[in-house]
Amino acid sequence: MNSSYIIKVDCTDRKGLVYKVSKILYKNGVNIITNREFVDLENRRFFFRAEVNGEVLEEDIKDELQKELGSEANIYISKRKRKNIVIFCTKEAHALGDILIKHYSNELNANILAVVSNYEILRALVEKFDIPYHFISHDTLSRTEHEEQILEVLKLYEIDYIVLAKYMRILTPNFVKNYKDRIINIHHSFLPAFIGANPYKQAYNRGVKIIGATAHIVNDDLDEGPIISQDIIRVDHTYSWKDMQLAGRNIEKSVLSNALALAFDDKIFINGNKTVIF
Repeated sequence: MNSSYIIKVDCTDRKGLVYKVSKILYKNGVNIITNREFVDLENRRFFFRAEVNGEVLEEDIKDELQKELGSEANIYISKRKRKNIVIFCTKEAHALGDILIKHYSNELNANILAVVSNYEILRALVEKFDIPYHFISHDTLSRTEHEEQILEVLKLYEIDYIVLAKYMRILTPNFVKNYKDRIINIHHSFLPAFIGANPYKQAYNRGVKIIGATAHIVNDDLDEGPIISQDIIRVDHTYSWKDMQLAGRNIEKSVLSNALALAFDDKIFINGNKTVIF
C-alpha cells in the first residue's frame, strides 16, 4: 500500500539539482505531491522539501541521492507520522497546559510520552491527561548529576523532540549533544533582546513598547539557537513588568504552538544559526 513520506535535502548549490532529485524519485516510482526549494545565495546552499507518496524504499533512494549529490549532502526521508515528544516544565502551567489540551483534542501532530519536571507543582495537571510525570528534584544535586538522572529517565522512551515548556533550567552542552537539533525552547522575549532570566523585568526597565516571544532550537549558547517562530504584542507605560508577564503568556503559547507544528511536519531546515522553513 502506498504511503506518504517527507523528503528533505540540503547541499551545496549547483545547476540541475531539482532535475536530479526529481529524476531519482521518478525512477523509483515515487510521486511528488508538493515540493519547494530555496537557495541561500550568500552561502551557496540548496534546500529542497517534498511531500511524496508511493512504495518508498527509504535506504535505496537515500543511497542514490547521496551518490548523486555527494557525501556532504544532508538527506532526510521519513514516513509521515506523529512525532514522539517529552515535555520539560518547571512551575508555569500555561505553555504546558496549551500543549496538553491540543494533544487531548487531537490537534497536536505528536504523542506526548511523558512530562519531566524539577518540581511537583504541575503533576496534578499532567496526570489529568493520563500522561506519565517524572519529578526529578535538583535541590541536592549538581547540574551534572541532575541531568544524568533525567537522561536515565529519557532512555525509557524513543524521542523525536524534547519541548521546553517554560523549563527554567539551563541545559549543559553535554545534555544538548544527546538530542542535537531536537530540543525546542520557548523564550519569553523577542530575541535577540533580553536574553536570560527575567526578560519581562529587563523589558520593563528598558521601557519597551512591544514585547514578544521566540521559539528556537536549543544549542550550546544560551537563548541563541536557530529561531523557528516569533511574534509580538504592544504594551505601553501603564504596564508593570508583571502586567507584561501576564500579557506575554498568550503570545508564548501561540509562538510555541506554531513552532511545534512546523517541527512535527518536518518543515524546518537548520542553516548555520538560522532556519529555512517551508
